[in-house]
Amino acid sequence: MSEKLWYKIARRFIKAGTFPMPVNDSVIEILKLVITEEQAKFLLLLKKPSYNIDQIKELTDLDDETLNKMIKDLNHSGALTAIPSRSTGVMVYRIPPFFPGMLEFTLMRGETNDTTKKIASLWQKFFDEMVKGTQHNYDFMIKTLKDAGVTIDRVVPVEEEIDIKQEKIIPTEEVSKILEETEKIALMTCYCRHRKDLIGDPCKTTDLRKNCFAFGRGAEYLIRENFAEEISKEEALKIMKESEDAGLVHKAFHNALDPMREIEGMCQCCKCCCGTFDNHYAGGIPLMSRSTHLAKISEDDCIGCGTCVEKCNAEAIELNDDDKATVDEDRCIGCGVCAYLCPQEAITLERTDPRNVFVPPPKISEN
Repeated sequence: MSEKLWYKIARRFIKAGTFPMPVNDSVIEILKLVITEEQAKFLLLLKKPSYNIDQIKELTDLDDETLNKMIKDLNHSGALTAIPSRSTGVMVYRIPPFFPGMLEFTLMRGETNDTTKKIASLWQKFFDEMVKGTQHNYDFMIKTLKDAGVTIDRVVPVEEEIDIKQEKIIPTEEVSKILEETEKIALMTCYCRHRKDLIGDPCKTTDLRKNCFAFGRGAEYLIRENFAEEISKEEALKIMKESEDAGLVHKAFHNALDPMREIEGMCQCCKCCCGTFDNHYAGGIPLMSRSTHLAKISEDDCIGCGTCVEKCNAEAIELNDDDKATVDEDRCIGCGVCAYLCPQEAITLERTDPRNVFVPPPKISEN
Protein backbone atom coordinates (compact mmCIF):
# COMPACT_ATOMS: atom_id res chain seq x y z
CA MET A 1 0.00 0.00 0.00
CA SER A 2 1.32 3.43 -0.89
CA GLU A 3 2.39 5.91 1.75
CA LYS A 4 -0.45 8.13 0.54
CA LEU A 5 -2.99 5.52 1.61
CA TRP A 6 -1.27 5.06 4.99
CA TYR A 7 -1.47 8.83 5.38
CA LYS A 8 -5.21 8.69 4.65
CA ILE A 9 -5.89 6.01 7.23
CA ALA A 10 -3.80 7.91 9.79
CA ARG A 11 -5.93 10.99 9.12
CA ARG A 12 -9.04 8.85 9.58
CA PHE A 13 -7.95 7.82 13.09
CA ILE A 14 -7.00 11.37 14.05
CA LYS A 15 -10.28 12.82 12.72
CA ALA A 16 -12.18 10.34 14.89
CA GLY A 17 -11.08 12.36 17.93
CA THR A 18 -11.35 15.97 19.05
CA PHE A 19 -7.69 16.58 19.84
CA PRO A 20 -5.90 18.26 16.91
CA MET A 21 -2.61 16.71 15.83
CA PRO A 22 -0.58 16.27 12.65
CA VAL A 23 0.12 13.06 10.78
CA ASN A 24 3.81 12.23 11.02
CA ASP A 25 6.03 9.21 10.43
CA SER A 26 5.55 7.97 14.00
CA VAL A 27 1.77 7.87 13.62
CA ILE A 28 2.04 5.86 10.42
CA GLU A 29 4.67 3.49 11.81
CA ILE A 30 2.52 2.75 14.87
CA LEU A 31 -0.45 1.94 12.65
CA LYS A 32 1.69 -0.34 10.48
CA LEU A 33 2.51 -2.38 13.60
CA VAL A 34 -1.14 -2.63 14.61
CA ILE A 35 -2.99 -3.26 11.33
CA THR A 36 -2.19 -4.90 8.01
CA GLU A 37 -2.44 -3.24 4.59
CA GLU A 38 -5.59 -5.25 3.89
CA GLN A 39 -7.14 -4.07 7.15
CA ALA A 40 -6.14 -0.47 6.43
CA LYS A 41 -7.82 -0.58 3.02
CA PHE A 42 -10.96 -2.00 4.63
CA LEU A 43 -11.02 0.73 7.29
CA LEU A 44 -10.77 3.40 4.60
CA LEU A 45 -14.22 2.29 3.45
CA LEU A 46 -15.66 3.45 6.77
CA LYS A 47 -16.08 7.17 6.19
CA LYS A 48 -18.84 7.85 8.73
CA PRO A 49 -18.26 7.92 12.52
CA SER A 50 -20.21 4.70 13.12
CA TYR A 51 -21.78 1.72 11.36
CA ASN A 52 -23.83 -1.36 12.13
CA ILE A 53 -22.98 -4.66 10.46
CA ASP A 54 -25.61 -4.30 7.71
CA GLN A 55 -24.23 -0.90 6.75
CA ILE A 56 -20.70 -2.31 6.59
CA LYS A 57 -21.85 -5.16 4.34
CA GLU A 58 -23.15 -2.61 1.84
CA LEU A 59 -19.64 -1.14 1.52
CA THR A 60 -17.70 -4.31 0.74
CA ASP A 61 -17.75 -7.36 -1.53
CA LEU A 62 -16.31 -9.62 1.17
CA ASP A 63 -18.28 -12.77 1.90
CA ASP A 64 -19.73 -13.12 5.40
CA GLU A 65 -16.99 -15.42 6.69
CA THR A 66 -14.16 -13.18 5.47
CA LEU A 67 -15.92 -10.03 6.68
CA ASN A 68 -16.57 -11.49 10.12
CA LYS A 69 -12.90 -12.45 10.47
CA MET A 70 -11.82 -8.99 9.31
CA ILE A 71 -14.03 -7.32 11.91
CA LYS A 72 -13.05 -9.78 14.63
CA ASP A 73 -9.33 -9.19 14.06
CA LEU A 74 -9.78 -5.41 14.02
CA ASN A 75 -11.85 -5.59 17.22
CA HIS A 76 -9.06 -7.54 18.88
CA SER A 77 -6.39 -5.00 17.89
CA GLY A 78 -8.52 -2.04 18.98
CA ALA A 79 -8.47 -0.52 15.50
CA LEU A 80 -12.25 -0.96 15.30
CA THR A 81 -14.34 -0.92 18.45
CA ALA A 82 -17.58 -2.87 18.82
CA ILE A 83 -19.90 -1.43 21.47
CA PRO A 84 -23.69 -1.83 21.52
CA SER A 85 -25.89 1.22 21.12
CA ARG A 86 -27.24 2.53 24.41
CA SER A 87 -30.71 3.06 22.92
CA THR A 88 -31.17 0.03 20.63
CA GLY A 89 -28.62 -2.54 21.76
CA VAL A 90 -27.45 -2.97 18.15
CA MET A 91 -23.68 -3.45 17.87
CA VAL A 92 -22.01 -0.26 16.64
CA TYR A 93 -18.56 -0.27 15.05
CA ARG A 94 -16.27 2.76 15.23
CA ILE A 95 -12.71 3.68 14.34
CA PRO A 96 -11.26 5.05 17.61
CA PRO A 97 -9.32 8.31 17.91
CA PHE A 98 -5.55 8.11 17.76
CA PHE A 99 -4.86 10.00 21.00
CA PRO A 100 -6.40 9.30 23.37
CA GLY A 101 -7.54 6.01 21.86
CA MET A 102 -5.00 3.95 19.96
CA LEU A 103 -2.37 4.86 22.56
CA GLU A 104 -4.33 2.92 25.14
CA PHE A 105 -5.20 -0.03 22.91
CA THR A 106 -1.62 -0.62 21.75
CA LEU A 107 -0.29 -1.05 25.31
CA MET A 108 -3.35 -1.81 27.44
CA ARG A 109 -2.72 -5.56 27.71
CA GLY A 110 0.55 -4.94 29.54
CA GLU A 111 2.56 -7.19 27.22
CA THR A 112 6.35 -6.98 27.04
CA ASN A 113 7.84 -8.13 23.75
CA ASP A 114 9.76 -6.75 20.77
CA THR A 115 6.62 -5.32 19.18
CA THR A 116 5.36 -3.51 22.28
CA LYS A 117 8.85 -2.15 22.94
CA LYS A 118 8.97 -0.75 19.41
CA ILE A 119 5.47 0.70 19.79
CA ALA A 120 6.46 2.35 23.08
CA SER A 121 9.54 3.88 21.44
CA LEU A 122 7.43 5.17 18.57
CA TRP A 123 4.96 6.72 21.00
CA GLN A 124 7.83 8.49 22.72
CA LYS A 125 9.05 9.72 19.34
CA PHE A 126 5.50 10.88 18.59
CA PHE A 127 5.33 12.85 21.84
CA ASP A 128 8.81 14.31 21.28
CA GLU A 129 7.69 15.50 17.85
CA MET A 130 4.55 16.96 19.42
CA VAL A 131 6.74 18.97 21.80
CA LYS A 132 8.84 20.28 18.90
CA GLY A 133 5.72 21.24 16.96
CA THR A 134 4.23 23.10 19.90
CA GLN A 135 7.44 24.91 20.77
CA HIS A 136 8.08 25.99 17.18
CA ASN A 137 4.51 27.28 16.77
CA TYR A 138 3.83 28.10 20.41
CA ASP A 139 1.45 31.06 20.23
CA PHE A 140 -0.57 29.60 17.36
CA MET A 141 -0.88 26.15 18.98
CA ILE A 142 -1.91 27.48 22.38
CA LYS A 143 -4.50 29.84 20.88
CA THR A 144 -5.88 27.05 18.67
CA LEU A 145 -6.29 24.64 21.58
CA LYS A 146 -7.73 27.27 23.91
CA ASP A 147 -10.21 28.53 21.31
CA ALA A 148 -11.29 24.95 20.58
CA GLY A 149 -12.38 24.55 24.19
CA VAL A 150 -11.07 20.99 24.34
CA THR A 151 -10.82 19.30 27.73
CA ILE A 152 -9.03 15.97 27.65
CA ASP A 153 -10.24 14.75 31.00
CA ARG A 154 -12.33 15.57 34.06
CA VAL A 155 -10.68 15.51 37.46
CA VAL A 156 -12.41 13.44 40.13
CA PRO A 157 -11.50 14.66 43.63
CA VAL A 158 -10.50 12.40 46.49
CA GLU A 159 -13.86 12.14 48.19
CA GLU A 160 -12.73 12.13 51.81
CA GLU A 161 -11.79 15.79 51.58
CA ILE A 162 -15.14 17.10 50.33
CA ASP A 163 -17.33 18.63 53.03
CA ILE A 164 -20.48 16.60 52.38
CA LYS A 165 -22.44 18.42 55.10
CA GLN A 166 -21.80 21.76 53.50
CA GLU A 167 -22.74 20.45 50.08
CA LYS A 168 -25.81 18.65 51.41
CA ILE A 169 -25.56 16.27 48.48
CA ILE A 170 -22.92 13.75 47.51
CA PRO A 171 -20.83 15.38 44.74
CA THR A 172 -21.14 13.63 41.39
CA GLU A 173 -17.36 13.47 41.17
CA GLU A 174 -17.19 11.20 44.18
CA VAL A 175 -15.31 8.07 43.20
CA SER A 176 -17.45 5.60 45.11
CA LYS A 177 -20.61 7.04 43.56
CA ILE A 178 -19.20 6.64 40.06
CA LEU A 179 -18.31 3.03 40.81
CA GLU A 180 -21.65 2.34 42.44
CA GLU A 181 -23.58 3.60 39.44
CA THR A 182 -21.75 1.53 36.83
CA GLU A 183 -22.95 -1.92 35.85
CA LYS A 184 -19.59 -3.36 34.86
CA ILE A 185 -15.99 -2.46 35.74
CA ALA A 186 -12.95 -3.48 33.70
CA LEU A 187 -9.42 -3.25 35.10
CA MET A 188 -6.46 -2.84 32.78
CA THR A 189 -2.79 -2.04 32.84
CA CYS A 190 -1.90 1.65 32.98
CA TYR A 191 -0.68 2.09 29.42
CA CYS A 192 1.21 5.28 30.33
CA ARG A 193 3.34 3.62 33.01
CA HIS A 194 3.73 0.51 30.87
CA ARG A 195 4.98 2.70 28.03
CA LYS A 196 7.57 4.24 30.33
CA ASP A 197 8.60 0.79 31.60
CA LEU A 198 9.13 -0.40 28.03
CA ILE A 199 11.47 2.49 27.19
CA GLY A 200 13.48 2.08 30.40
CA ASP A 201 12.09 5.10 32.25
CA PRO A 202 9.89 3.56 34.98
CA CYS A 203 7.46 5.51 37.14
CA LYS A 204 9.02 7.51 39.96
CA THR A 205 5.76 7.81 41.90
CA THR A 206 4.35 4.31 42.31
CA ASP A 207 4.83 0.61 41.62
CA LEU A 208 1.12 0.26 40.81
CA ARG A 209 0.48 -0.79 37.21
CA LYS A 210 -3.01 -2.32 36.98
CA ASN A 211 -5.17 0.56 38.16
CA CYS A 212 -6.99 2.01 35.16
CA PHE A 213 -10.71 1.40 34.72
CA ALA A 214 -13.35 1.27 32.02
CA PHE A 215 -17.07 1.26 32.73
CA GLY A 216 -20.31 -0.05 31.29
CA ARG A 217 -20.60 -0.93 27.61
CA GLY A 218 -16.98 -0.04 26.88
CA ALA A 219 -15.85 -2.30 29.70
CA GLU A 220 -17.72 -5.21 28.13
CA TYR A 221 -15.81 -4.70 24.88
CA LEU A 222 -12.43 -4.53 26.63
CA ILE A 223 -13.13 -7.65 28.67
CA ARG A 224 -14.38 -9.54 25.61
CA GLU A 225 -11.24 -8.71 23.61
CA ASN A 226 -8.86 -9.47 26.51
CA PHE A 227 -7.71 -5.88 26.94
CA ALA A 228 -8.92 -5.96 30.54
CA GLU A 229 -10.37 -8.14 33.28
CA GLU A 230 -13.67 -7.75 35.06
CA ILE A 231 -13.49 -6.84 38.75
CA SER A 232 -16.00 -6.16 41.51
CA LYS A 233 -16.85 -2.75 42.91
CA GLU A 234 -15.15 -3.73 46.16
CA GLU A 235 -11.94 -4.58 44.32
CA ALA A 236 -12.13 -1.31 42.40
CA LEU A 237 -12.54 0.72 45.59
CA LYS A 238 -9.51 -1.01 47.10
CA ILE A 239 -7.41 -0.12 44.06
CA MET A 240 -8.70 3.46 44.17
CA LYS A 241 -7.63 3.72 47.81
CA GLU A 242 -4.14 2.42 46.97
CA SER A 243 -3.93 4.99 44.18
CA GLU A 244 -4.96 7.81 46.50
CA ASP A 245 -2.36 6.75 49.06
CA ALA A 246 0.26 6.95 46.29
CA GLY A 247 -0.79 10.52 45.46
CA LEU A 248 -2.31 9.70 42.07
CA VAL A 249 -4.98 11.85 40.43
CA HIS A 250 -8.36 10.35 39.49
CA LYS A 251 -9.17 11.45 35.94
CA ALA A 252 -12.49 10.55 34.37
CA PHE A 253 -12.69 10.24 30.60
CA HIS A 254 -16.00 10.88 28.87
CA ASN A 255 -17.49 9.82 25.57
CA ALA A 256 -16.01 12.07 22.84
CA LEU A 257 -14.10 13.96 25.57
CA ASP A 258 -17.38 15.71 26.41
CA PRO A 259 -17.79 16.05 30.22
CA MET A 260 -21.57 16.25 29.78
CA ARG A 261 -21.68 12.72 28.33
CA GLU A 262 -21.28 9.36 30.04
CA ILE A 263 -18.06 8.41 31.81
CA GLU A 264 -16.22 5.73 29.85
CA GLY A 265 -13.24 5.23 32.11
CA MET A 266 -11.01 6.49 34.87
CA CYS A 267 -7.23 6.68 35.10
CA GLN A 268 -5.04 7.10 38.16
CA CYS A 269 -2.45 9.56 36.94
CA CYS A 270 1.03 10.55 38.04
CA LYS A 271 3.09 13.53 37.01
CA CYS A 272 5.95 11.56 35.46
CA CYS A 273 4.10 9.09 33.20
CA CYS A 274 0.58 10.35 32.43
CA GLY A 275 0.25 11.23 28.76
CA THR A 276 -1.22 14.63 29.64
CA PHE A 277 0.92 15.57 32.66
CA ASP A 278 4.19 14.25 31.22
CA ASN A 279 3.73 15.92 27.85
CA HIS A 280 2.58 19.15 29.49
CA TYR A 281 5.79 19.51 31.48
CA ALA A 282 7.84 18.50 28.44
CA GLY A 283 6.31 21.49 26.63
CA GLY A 284 3.95 19.63 24.29
CA ILE A 285 0.39 20.26 25.42
CA PRO A 286 -1.55 22.44 27.86
CA LEU A 287 -3.16 21.02 30.95
CA MET A 288 -6.81 20.87 29.89
CA SER A 289 -9.09 19.52 32.59
CA ARG A 290 -12.67 19.95 33.71
CA SER A 291 -13.02 20.48 37.45
CA THR A 292 -15.58 21.51 40.05
CA HIS A 293 -13.36 21.97 43.11
CA LEU A 294 -10.51 24.13 44.41
CA ALA A 295 -8.02 23.46 47.18
CA LYS A 296 -8.23 25.88 50.12
CA ILE A 297 -5.47 26.15 52.73
CA SER A 298 -5.87 27.25 56.33
CA GLU A 299 -2.95 29.53 57.19
CA ASP A 300 -3.54 28.90 60.88
CA ASP A 301 -3.14 25.14 60.46
CA CYS A 302 -0.40 25.12 57.81
CA ILE A 303 3.10 24.51 59.24
CA GLY A 304 4.93 24.91 55.93
CA CYS A 305 6.10 21.29 55.72
CA GLY A 306 5.92 21.36 51.91
CA THR A 307 4.15 18.01 51.50
CA CYS A 308 1.47 19.59 49.32
CA VAL A 309 4.07 21.35 47.17
CA GLU A 310 5.82 18.04 46.56
CA LYS A 311 2.64 16.06 45.89
CA CYS A 312 0.72 18.52 43.71
CA ASN A 313 0.75 17.06 40.21
CA ALA A 314 -0.38 20.37 38.71
CA GLU A 315 2.38 22.41 40.43
CA ALA A 316 -0.36 24.69 41.74
CA ILE A 317 1.01 25.11 45.30
CA GLU A 318 4.06 26.92 46.62
CA LEU A 319 5.31 28.20 49.96
CA ASN A 320 5.24 31.97 50.42
CA ASP A 321 7.75 34.11 52.31
CA ASP A 322 6.05 33.17 55.57
CA ASP A 323 6.45 29.45 54.82
CA LYS A 324 2.72 29.05 54.31
CA ALA A 325 1.30 27.06 51.41
CA THR A 326 -0.62 29.07 48.81
CA VAL A 327 -2.71 27.84 45.88
CA ASP A 328 -2.58 29.17 42.33
CA GLU A 329 -6.29 28.85 41.52
CA ASP A 330 -5.66 29.10 37.78
CA ARG A 331 -3.56 25.92 37.94
CA CYS A 332 -5.48 23.98 40.59
CA ILE A 333 -7.33 21.03 39.06
CA GLY A 334 -9.23 20.25 42.27
CA CYS A 335 -8.02 16.66 42.56
CA GLY A 336 -7.71 16.69 46.36
CA VAL A 337 -4.35 14.91 46.51
CA CYS A 338 -2.91 17.76 48.58
CA ALA A 339 -5.79 17.63 51.06
CA TYR A 340 -5.72 13.86 51.32
CA LEU A 341 -1.98 13.75 52.04
CA CYS A 342 -1.64 16.88 54.22
CA PRO A 343 -0.32 15.67 57.61
CA GLN A 344 -1.84 18.70 59.38
CA GLU A 345 -5.26 18.45 57.71
CA ALA A 346 -4.80 22.09 56.77
CA ILE A 347 -6.29 21.73 53.28
CA THR A 348 -9.90 21.24 52.21
CA LEU A 349 -11.68 21.19 48.87
CA GLU A 350 -14.35 23.73 48.07
CA ARG A 351 -17.01 23.17 45.46
CA THR A 352 -16.99 25.59 42.52
CA ASP A 353 -19.02 26.03 39.40
CA PRO A 354 -17.78 23.75 36.60
CA ARG A 355 -14.63 25.27 35.18
CA ASN A 356 -12.14 24.40 32.48
CA VAL A 357 -8.56 24.54 33.71
CA PHE A 358 -6.26 25.57 30.88
CA VAL A 359 -2.57 25.90 31.69
CA PRO A 360 -0.21 26.51 28.75
CA PRO A 361 2.87 24.27 28.61
CA PRO A 362 6.21 25.78 29.58
CA LYS A 363 8.30 27.38 26.88
CA ILE A 364 11.45 25.31 26.51
CA SER A 365 14.69 27.13 25.81
CA GLU A 366 16.60 25.80 22.80
CA ASN A 367 19.90 26.62 24.48
